[in-house]
Amino acid sequence: MKITVPFDLSPAGKFCRGELHWEDGRLTARQSGETVFERDLDDVAEFRQRTDIGCGRLELKLKDDSPDELNIHVCRFSMTCVNDMGEFCKAVNHWLKDGEILQWHDDELRRCPTCGRSLLPGMSSCLFCADKKALWGRVWKLLGRHKRTLLAASLCMAVYNGFQVAAPLLQRWLMDNVLRPVEGASLPYGLTPMSALLWAGGAIALSFGLGQLFLALSNLTTQRTGSRFSDILRCLVYDKVQNLSVQSIQKRTAGDLMRRVTQDTDQVKEFINGMGRAAFEKSIMLVAVTAILLATNWKLALLVILPVPITLLIMRNFWSFIWLLYDKQWICGSREKSVLRDIIKGIRVVKTFGAEEREVAKFAKASMRLAEVAKRNERLWALINPFTRLVMMAGELLMLFLGGRMVLQGTMTLGGLVQFSLFSSLMSEPLRWMARFPQNLAEANTSLIKLFEILDEVPTVPEAKDPVTEAIDGSVTFEGVQFGYKAYEPVLKEIELEIPKGEMLGLVGHSGAGKSTIINLVLRLYDADIGRIRLGDYDIRDYDYTWLRENIGVVFQETFLFSGTVYDNIAYAKPNAALEEIFRAARLANAHEFIIALPDGYNTMVGEDGHNLSGGERQRVAIARAVLKDPKILILDEATSALDPETEQKIQQALERLIKNRTTIAIAHRLSTLRHANRLAVIEKGRIAELGSHRELLEQKGIYYSLVMAQRQMSEKG
Repeated sequence: MKITVPFDLSPAGKFCRGELHWEDGRLTARQSGETVFERDLDDVAEFRQRTDIGCGRLELKLKDDSPDELNIHVCRFSMTCVNDMGEFCKAVNHWLKDGEILQWHDDELRRCPTCGRSLLPGMSSCLFCADKKALWGRVWKLLGRHKRTLLAASLCMAVYNGFQVAAPLLQRWLMDNVLRPVEGASLPYGLTPMSALLWAGGAIALSFGLGQLFLALSNLTTQRTGSRFSDILRCLVYDKVQNLSVQSIQKRTAGDLMRRVTQDTDQVKEFINGMGRAAFEKSIMLVAVTAILLATNWKLALLVILPVPITLLIMRNFWSFIWLLYDKQWICGSREKSVLRDIIKGIRVVKTFGAEEREVAKFAKASMRLAEVAKRNERLWALINPFTRLVMMAGELLMLFLGGRMVLQGTMTLGGLVQFSLFSSLMSEPLRWMARFPQNLAEANTSLIKLFEILDEVPTVPEAKDPVTEAIDGSVTFEGVQFGYKAYEPVLKEIELEIPKGEMLGLVGHSGAGKSTIINLVLRLYDADIGRIRLGDYDIRDYDYTWLRENIGVVFQETFLFSGTVYDNIAYAKPNAALEEIFRAARLANAHEFIIALPDGYNTMVGEDGHNLSGGERQRVAIARAVLKDPKILILDEATSALDPETEQKIQQALERLIKNRTTIAIAHRLSTLRHANRLAVIEKGRIAELGSHRELLEQKGIYYSLVMAQRQMSEKG
């Protein structure tokens, strides 16, 4: 086994090109091709990554319990390499302990493995290396049965263009046979010049009218298809967002995800409706008109056609730059939406602190940044488009000059020049479309990359191949669990803990010690990096997602209620619950009394985030929601934190009834609420520092004793 990661700082803190290499128990660091560190790992206990301000360093901790100041320094690195180095330390540390190599977390790596560029914020794929053809191939497959409708719309556009081609031919005949007859011209069927004028005018009007009819049919068909496809794509993306792991969602902003579900899908729809549909008919139009021009007068035709490859060459050189510009615009738009969402969601806090002007300034700054990027992009096109049009117009002007001279010399009829000029104008429309195409394609490609990045993301908490739905008895066992939200910052270390069926375990410790992380692992919002968690006889990773969460009830510290009625919020845990079950859950949570006192009882609307209820009332509704599931395992994360003493007493009485014959894991900063727990686990710096009953831990006079004494002193001062 071998692992190689980069580092980019010399011991003096200067940028360099370094490479850290581990193979078969030997560590080597090379800087600019020269070996600067080499050592066997026989006497090494642990790799330690020290993250400082703006940079970090790698150290080796020896097995002889030497103090940290005697750690062996290996290399230094900037924050660009911090994720790679964290994964490296985690993998090698696991090898040092168990002799096995861990699989790397690819989502932690912030560089493209193909081109080496840093990935843009909120993205896990590279904008430059994305296969654009493959993206549109997938879109074509997603269109499914709508392909035929889209092709029918394109066919209608082709018919519309066919009627457009008829007009120049009729005008040439009218010019050369009626208005200014050439030598030898004659009118068919005994038509007089006036009647011929009327018939030709009527034919031109009819061709125009029929063309507009087919254009309308094409527009209607395309809009209907685009809307349906947009709906399919939007539902696919939203469904995937719902099934992403918490880790994947948290690395993106709310505005980012909202934009992908709404604006990006609309952007793809607009491209298909406009540029996508036109691609077929514009190509046919370009080929047909080019053939007619060459057949009419190949010399003049070359003057019109030659600017086309010049224009395409110019646009090709701008494409990679254009994609980067529109990705920046996408990011700025996402940030603007995130700021707006935060301001609206936290409007009460904003008004409480009188921060309206600051928030207006914050949004104005984000909006101004978006406007500046958009203006710069539009300015670029404002410069490129006239130039490309000028190149194409130069050919048309030369054609008119030389064609006019040929008319004067008698080598071309006036009608022939008019026809040629009209066909040239018909050709200029596809060329102008081609000039606009890269801009629209860049916008659509950016949106597609963002959408398929979400659709292709592999959950960091994968579903088991053969999920288990065996009964969960309630016992929970941690076996050597180590976990960190970031590879280089382990939160839990060597957690060994067994919670028997029906036991109430309290988790206590300082903020940030890892209590909530333990709950997150039991809920399987994350998977342990090292070790495993067992529920009964099975690894937690073997259980079916839905089955697992049906057997676990939880009340979070931050209560969230959906917009709707009180009844709807309680029934969210079990949508098919009977009315009696809802009432029973509310009574167990001591919520029934206040609910029936509301204006509409259980049908009272709680408002967005439950703002029509007090904090204690929201908390009891959330507890009733958890109770309704009748779970085997109950998790309480500060379930009484928002309650006044009287309400807290009611909740404590309800909890005493609730935890009987049910495994309960509870977190509470107010330690008095955990006195009746069977055992307490004191978490300190990611490890279980103390474990025992309330009385046993007080007798030890350790960390728990200090926490209890500190709270008593605070209560006495209060």
